[in-house]
Amino acid sequence: MHRRMPGPHGSLFSRPRPSKRAHSFRPAMNVGKSGYRVFSANSTAACTELANRITERLGVELGKSVVYQESNRETRVDVKESVRGQDIFIIQTIPRDVNTAIMELLVMAYALKTSCAKNIIGVIPYFPYSKQCKMRKRGSIVCKLLASMLAKAGLTHIITMDLHQKEIQGFFSFPVDNLRASPFLIQYIQEEIPDYRNAIIVAKSPSAAKRAQSYAERLRLGLAVMHGEAQCSESDMADGRHSPPFVRNTTGHPGLELPLMMAKEKPPITVVGDVGGRIAIIVDDIIDDVEDFVAAAEILKERGAYKIYIMATHGLLSAEAPRLIEESAIDEVVVTNTVPHEVQKLQCPKIKTVDVSMILAEAIRRIHNGESMAYLFRNITVDD
Repeated sequence: MHRRMPGPHGSLFSRPRPSKRAHSFRPAMNVGKSGYRVFSANSTAACTELANRITERLGVELGKSVVYQESNRETRVDVKESVRGQDIFIIQTIPRDVNTAIMELLVMAYALKTSCAKNIIGVIPYFPYSKQCKMRKRGSIVCKLLASMLAKAGLTHIITMDLHQKEIQGFFSFPVDNLRASPFLIQYIQEEIPDYRNAIIVAKSPSAAKRAQSYAERLRLGLAVMHGEAQCSESDMADGRHSPPFVRNTTGHPGLELPLMMAKEKPPITVVGDVGGRIAIIVDDIIDDVEDFVAAAEILKERGAYKIYIMATHGLLSAEAPRLIEESAIDEVVVTNTVPHEVQKLQCPKIKTVDVSMILAEAIRRIHNGESMAYLFRNITVDD
């Protein structure tokens, strides 16, 4: 029987060593092991901090691109490396200049689309215009408009965090992964708030009760709900039910005599739940104009709470928010780094930051590798 002899490298199964020429081509530093790139669409250095944290965790370099405003305020994007056939992740944090950030994202996405990128995934931790997700009097659902613009620009997927309303995901024609910041905020409560077992979770309005209930059940704490003038006035805005205005037509057909709805009148502020001698922790998804939070903190102080914390995912902290927080009865405001707020922290030492770059980096890795996202939603229910 003819016997096969081993090759020159010793074993029957050994392979010849690759020649030096095979190593002459090296991929760009920003290309991951499976071939993806991460870009930042921000034109300001303060907004790229989150992108740098994410790429550091992923072990890749930030994509080479230039985003700037021309003298006439037009947005220009120049991508400085090839993206053909690659999965591209665009990290876009939203600063105070929201509209400029949106244009930067749209222009970069379209530039990558025309450069033959395989998939374009937007990493938008705070989704702008998310509060404008309901029809108002003679208004429009701006959030749905923005979703259509992003799809038209070339985005094929979005990673975001704690949408103002979960139903916003239905506005998109492509997949949306709505991550949660609550595990990081709950961990902060357990590790950074002394004697948190003596705390009570507070919803500053009935509409925030579901979120507060989730925190209370996970921490095994009590729940209190505030109702009255301190609640967010967003739900009381004109929503079209009184449009057109009630005017009796005396010249044409009088029409049907429909019963006139009574005007809303807010009741006096009430707190359902005992907060006396407890640490009050108010939880919400966005903290922007802080007048409602300041008013809620004063009421809780009057009811006997000896420390007041505010936990929110997105710290927009617009206008005079830092000064109002500093002068208020609030002891600490804890937000994540989905929105840059370093300037506000310098103005108000009560503002603390929780880093969520870990979960965003893991989401990027899993989406590119085609792995299940269920791991990132462990023990998270539909109502959370």
